[in-house]
This record gives sequence, C-alpha cells and structure tokens, in this order.
Amino acid sequence: MNEAEIHPQDTPDDIRDITEIAARLERTNELLQRMLAEVAKTPSTHAIFVDAGYVYAAAGLLVAGTEDRRSFDLDAEGLIEAFIDKARIIFADSRLLRVYWYDGARRRIHTSEQQSIAELPDVKVRLGNLNANNQQKGVDSLIRTDLESLARHRAISDAALVGGDEDLVSAVEAAQGYGARVHLWGIEAGEGRNQAEPLLWEVDSQRTFDLEFCKPYVTRRPVTTYEHEGDPPPSRDQVRFIGAQIAATWLVERGREAVAELLPGHPYLPGPVDQDLLIEAEKLLQRSLRGHAVLRRALRDGFWQHVQSQF
Repeated sequence: MNEAEIHPQDTPDDIRDITEIAARLERTNELLQRMLAEVAKTPSTHAIFVDAGYVYAAAGLLVAGTEDRRSFDLDAEGLIEAFIDKARIIFADSRLLRVYWYDGARRRIHTSEQQSIAELPDVKVRLGNLNANNQQKGVDSLIRTDLESLARHRAISDAALVGGDEDLVSAVEAAQGYGARVHLWGIEAGEGRNQAEPLLWEVDSQRTFDLEFCKPYVTRRPVTTYEHEGDPPPSRDQVRFIGAQIAATWLVERGREAVAELLPGHPYLPGPVDQDLLIEAEKLLQRSLRGHAVLRRALRDGFWQHVQSQF
C-alpha cells in the first residue's frame, strides 16, 4: 500500500479496510499472472476438416480432367499426409487434434476405400448418405456439428477447412463465434472458382493448392474396352435382360427407397445413374456399348421394366 493512498482523515478502521483490499488485489494479480503463464505453456491445437466430395471433384478435374471418381484413383492416404505436413508448417506452434474426412456412402456403410482411410492414424471418417443420384446428403451438417462442438469446448484454436460449398458458411460462423479461427483450403480451379464467394468472405485466411501439389495423388485409370474384332454385338434381348438383372441387384444393394427415387424421372435416368448402369452392363457383357444407341435404349428398357414391376 502506498502511503499516498492513506489520508490523514482516515480512521484506523478505514486504514485496515484499505490495507485488506490492497492485499486482495495483490493476490488476485498473482493468480492472474499464474493463469496466464499456464495458458502460455499450453500448446494451441488445430484440426483439419476435409470435404472428400470437393477434393475428389476438384483434384480429379485439375489433374485427370474429370470429376467422375470412376475415372481416376485418389491416393487419399498420401493426400491426407500432405495436408498434415502443410498444417505443421502453417500452425508451427500448434499440435494436431485429428483429420476429419467427410464423405458419402449408401446407407452410411463404409466402402473398402473408406475403411482403409478410417484405419489411418489421427483420421476420423464421418459419413453422410449417398442418394440414388450419387449426391452427398448430410455432409455439411456433420462438418458444422464437429466444427461448432470442438470450438465451443475449446478443443481447437484453428480449423483448416478443405471445401467449397456455400452451405459451409454457417459452420464457419459457428466456430468463429466460439473464438476459433477458420482457414479455408482449396484446390486450384482450371477456370473460374470452385469455392463459393460467401465462404471466401467469412473465413480468416485462404490457401489454394496447385497442380504440382495435387499431381502425385491423382492417377487416371486406363480406359477399358471390351471390343473383340469379328465378334457380333449382343442382341437387344440380351441387353434388356442385363438391364433387368442390374435393376434386381441394385434393389438389394442400394435399397428399395433409393431405387424408388428414380421412378418420377421415367423414362429418363439421372446422368450419374445412367453411367453406372452402362458400366455395370459392359462388365457383365464384356462388351462396350458406347456408340450403340439402340442397345443402350434396350438396356434402359430392361432396367425400367424390372423396377416398375417391383413398385
């Protein structure tokens, strides 16, 4: 207590109260300094949130010239390790909590590839649903839930978000509301942008990975042809039967609800579904149907005939 703080008119009781208050303030300052010292010793933590659908589409288009997953292989393990290495450099004084890998799967059942990714150290696979049109459902809400929960519980101080969908804006805002910093990572687009502008506006920083970064992790699959010189093409009845056979298989594998979603579009199939049907038929026939418009119509006819007979 400074002598200047005690005035001649102060009574002994006043002086005692002032002295006690000063002692309490001093103890409080000591406690605050200790807390700040402990906080300074505690390392910050970061996590990486990867929208796999965005990565496949953007990296596939950049390196292989296509967004179709069936046309290229992605070394997910290598790419995840590259993301982790990049984070070590950017967040030099921070430790990694884990990598969250968000993807879609029919009935949320892991594919063999997703199982392999889930077995990687420091990686958590989170699955949304995949509908009959091969569109992911529920992935954005999973990202928001994880981002918000980790930020709210102070489990992370920084989040690296690999994605581009405008629906992720709410996830960013939720995490920032709890004090976390969100850094948007993207993959170079050949033309224009592959990330929504509102998302770019909301994040704390942005980083784009170029062709050289992505190239080692994407490999174009060789085009398989089944043509044999001199072999006659299959008949329309054969192809129609194959179409019905594939429909029966899909009802079991994909579920009745997923196949029933296609009915309102009869006699047309969504592009990804039509492509799946063609690829499956070519495997069974060991024969390419590309360029055979009549046979492809027979294939769809057989598919629809079986589907409609079941509903």
